[in-house]
Amino acid sequence: MATSCNEKEIIIQSKTTGAELVETLRLTDPEKGVAITVDGIPRDMSDAIEEGSKVNIYSFNEAEGKEVFWHTSAHVLAQAVLRLFPEAKPTIGPVIEGGFYYDFANLHVHADDFKAIEKEVKNILKENFSTEKVTFKDKKEAQEAFKGNIFKEELISMLPDDGPITAYRQGEFFDLCRGPHLSKIGKIKAFKILKSSAAYWRADQERESLTRIYGVSFPDRKMLQDHLTYLEEAKKRDHRVIGSKLSLFSFSDYAPGMPIIEPNGMVVWNELLKFWRDLHQKDDYVEIKTPAMMDKGLWELSGHFANYKENMYLSEIDKGTYAVKPMNCPACMLYFKSKRHSYRDLPLRVGEIGNVHRHELSGSLSGLLRVRSFHQDDAHIFMTKDQIKDEIIGVLELTDKLYSAFGLSYHLELSTRPEKKTIGTDEDWEMTTKALREALESWGKDFVVNEGDGAFYGPKIDIHVSDALNRTWQCGTVQLDMSLPERFDLKYTDEHGEDVRPVMIHRALYGSIERFFAILIEHYKGRFPLWLSPKQISLLPVADRHVEYCKKIAAELKEKGFRVSVDASHESISKKVRTAQVHQVNKMVIIGDKELESETLSIRDRDTNETKENLTLASFISEITITRDTKA
Repeated sequence: MATSCNEKEIIIQSKTTGAELVETLRLTDPEKGVAITVDGIPRDMSDAIEEGSKVNIYSFNEAEGKEVFWHTSAHVLAQAVLRLFPEAKPTIGPVIEGGFYYDFANLHVHADDFKAIEKEVKNILKENFSTEKVTFKDKKEAQEAFKGNIFKEELISMLPDDGPITAYRQGEFFDLCRGPHLSKIGKIKAFKILKSSAAYWRADQERESLTRIYGVSFPDRKMLQDHLTYLEEAKKRDHRVIGSKLSLFSFSDYAPGMPIIEPNGMVVWNELLKFWRDLHQKDDYVEIKTPAMMDKGLWELSGHFANYKENMYLSEIDKGTYAVKPMNCPACMLYFKSKRHSYRDLPLRVGEIGNVHRHELSGSLSGLLRVRSFHQDDAHIFMTKDQIKDEIIGVLELTDKLYSAFGLSYHLELSTRPEKKTIGTDEDWEMTTKALREALESWGKDFVVNEGDGAFYGPKIDIHVSDALNRTWQCGTVQLDMSLPERFDLKYTDEHGEDVRPVMIHRALYGSIERFFAILIEHYKGRFPLWLSPKQISLLPVADRHVEYCKKIAAELKEKGFRVSVDASHESISKKVRTAQVHQVNKMVIIGDKELESETLSIRDRDTNETKENLTLASFISEITITRDTKA
């Protein structure tokens, strides 16, 4: 039937189906053989596979497997809801990161209803229905099948006339869907409803109000339990809760989606910027600051006004239309164009910490992770073609230094030319993609290629960081841009005196500083390392007679650049220690009679809970200076 080429790819030697192939290869366990692609296209297990086809088989632990597993589970959720609430109208049920949801019209549920729905899900899973794909001959037939459900009818009307329209049946449940699905729903062994919320049809506040039910499922009960434990830990790390507790940031109804960074948060913020600037100065970047609002003509020239207008904040000034900048790039083009440049000036590395504004839907706002006003650590590098590889390697080296300081691991993805609607010649794309690939290969770290996932204006490298919970966040990006230099007619003079178009990289490492701040809060669980910590040292006098000695020590520590406070309250020493722990103070210096008489210190460490006694002030300063300066 098949010859295995590697662990996953199989060459079909005689006509078969995915289900038969999985059975032959003994991949029938719940977590195995949950999805297939045939010649790179997702297919159902029941589909006929022609001789000579290349088949890839995916387990639940792979993204392709989860997609099919969770999408089938969304249908099971909808089936259970309709059994209990037959008046509900199902709309859509997509897979999302960490599970799935399904939206319903004419449904009102509360947390008290979750157990009943989960119980019905169990009943459905015991019935172990096979999933059946139904293909309609045209839109009219599909509309007839879903007559009475205005949401399905609208979705069908939006589908292309020449494409297949499919639906899936499991038992009595029938739903419009492109698939594919699990061949049997009995592979789902563990199912949990996570929460419900309000939503709007097509995310439009002017449209129908819906009820959204979120869920997650697994092929094994232990997997579900591990996931729920993970979610509980993630909840404890929620940056919104920690940010409020530690007075790092806040929001006001007068400026939704636009954070107020509070004094403690500004300490972390300024340390992040100082670190960023130190790294970039060493790599010969110059820094600029550009206007926050510019005439719409600039945004028309850059192409943003035509494609991004609905996300821009506009204002009428002096009978003209101005836009608050949603990105920094066009203004940097103006800076480059304001002067004549020789090939001797290149590479020119230009950085900016720019405050940008984008109108995000109110329902999508989420603490510092999704805001309307944020700062990007952009940089644009202008260079000759033969400098691309070295400059990319330089950016990767800078990336490694930056993320390593926070204990963040990362992986790299190279995204290549999309199939349609790109600018630039074939030669340009071949040259730039080759340069990025060679730079990554020279850099020596593993990377993944995402074919066709580049921007319309050039290939790119995406940088995904992993935090303490092994969650991945897409922060940095390195993009080769052939569009803006062309649009702004950027030039430099080459060694022959000819005007030449520069190649440009635009890149960000933090990405959004607000978002990176949120990631760090959750990564550290609010327990910032000494160099970042808003409250590095707290001096805790046991009694009033020890306060003056504490103030003397505090003055010397402040002189050395440390952030220090003295807790001169009348609380007990145990209460003072507890308060310092709640505020995540790194070093608690306890001063009593013994320390006063011997002029020594007793140091309690936040991270180890150990107390060192009889330390001299000089030795303490030496120790914490090394810790701070090495970012240990």
